[in-house]
Amino acid sequence: MKRVFGAKKNKDPPPSIQDASDKITKRGDTVEEKIKKLDVELNKYKEQIKKTRPGPAQEAVKARAMRVLKQKRMYEGQRDMLYNQTFNLDQVQFAAEGIKDAQQTMSALKSANKELKGAMKTVKIQDIDSLQDEMMDLMDVSNEIQETLGRSYNVPDDLDEDELMGELDALEADMGFETEADGVPSYLQPDLDAELNLPSAPAGHTAPGRSNAQTEDELGLPAVPRASLRG
Repeated sequence: MKRVFGAKKNKDPPPSIQDASDKITKRGDTVEEKIKKLDVELNKYKEQIKKTRPGPAQEAVKARAMRVLKQKRMYEGQRDMLYNQTFNLDQVQFAAEGIKDAQQTMSALKSANKELKGAMKTVKIQDIDSLQDEMMDLMDVSNEIQETLGRSYNVPDDLDEDELMGELDALEADMGFETEADGVPSYLQPDLDAELNLPSAPAGHTAPGRSNAQTEDELGLPAVPRASLRG
């Protein structure tokens, strides 16, 4: 049967947009190279026209330059047409890629939506509220325990705050009386006589006719009397 009707030929897959764009761009580059060659040839003819005198020779050069110029215009038209086709293909490819990106985005959103619904089934707002209430109760109990453990056993509950403030004011007033020598309160100053263990000085009797009484030194000791010389 294959010999009679022939085997079915496998059709080639249609070219993609990128393949078509690359092919057209390659053709446009080829045309662009031809236009550059014609520009070089046209510049050469322009120099020849400047150097030759008017006459048949100059007219022949002008005719060749005109032919090259027509070819250049034709190639420029083809180049512009190919570039327009490439631009259209790029626009179509951009739109197709945008559609593909949108499809992938929709697929990802559907998958995320499904996972989110499954996760929401395991989480309930009532459970969260109950958990928060339990945590607040536990924190209150913990604070009460800490306050109870930090309570002092020796402090009575029936203390008068006004009386305590009065004692504090009296203590501050007592601390304000400081000596001018070293700035130490009177109740903190040491007893110098008690530290040195010195006896008290005896009271002296002044004899009649004598006016020089015994004086005491800085430590409270009786001064040594001066000897009197008689003639």
